[in-house]
Amino acid sequence: MMPGVPGPPPACELCGRSMDDLTRHHLIPRKQHRRKRIRRLFSRSEREQRILWVCRPCHDHIHKHFDEQTLAERLNTAEALLAEPVVQDFAVWIARHPPGFKPRS
Repeated sequence: MMPGVPGPPPACELCGRSMDDLTRHHLIPRKQHRRKRIRRLFSRSEREQRILWVCRPCHDHIHKHFDEQTLAERLNTAEALLAEPVVQDFAVWIARHPPGFKPRS
């Protein structure tokens, strides 16, 4: 676990399903941290601590639909990510399934 970053909540922060094995989604992808534009926009602590705890299906869905530059520059907050219709629709859909459910790719 990274210093200063709290541990995972009991449920996915997108779909709300209770899960034991949540993953850390870096709202500013780590590969983008060294880009000059990103360094100007966000402090080091912001880059490292903007984390969203999500289940594996939600995490995979995010990365399936958005490239890392878009995530870093436009969808770098939980609110911005949740405002995207493709994320909202998926979160509502998967929330109706049990925690162990994994959608086909």
